[in-house]
Amino acid sequence: MAAPQTFEHHAQIVPAYHYFTFALVAVNLLYRLYRMVTALSLETVMAVVAAIALLMILFWARLFALKVQDRVIRLEMRLRLLALVPDLEPRLGEFTIDQLCALRFASDAELPALAHVVLSEKLDDRKAIKQRIREWQPDFARA
Repeated sequence: MAAPQTFEHHAQIVPAYHYFTFALVAVNLLYRLYRMVTALSLETVMAVVAAIALLMILFWARLFALKVQDRVIRLEMRLRLLALVPDLEPRLGEFTIDQLCALRFASDAELPALAHVVLSEKLDDRKAIKQRIREWQPDFARA
């Protein structure tokens, strides 16, 4: 069984994606660069261009998925805050995406007080907000 999710153990790493796929794409790019340097031709240059494009696709696909995830978290947290802290309704627009993404790990009991602190102290650093959470609510459904 996996260790419980905490601040120290909440980053999600997918080995097949983060290590294996990235390594394959990186090795391919290095090989294509080597081939271009040792045997310059239009074909080897185009192979390097394709290898760079593949690497860019890998990074952009990850960034796009994380951006969509942040938007879903923003919606989820606004609904959660409306239900748990109705007095913050007029100030929901003041929360930044970073604040909401960090607050999602706070338990329902802890969220109201922490949300007020985040707004009043204008905390916007995800790590700093997460470090203030005492009752960690795991999030296992992340991209």
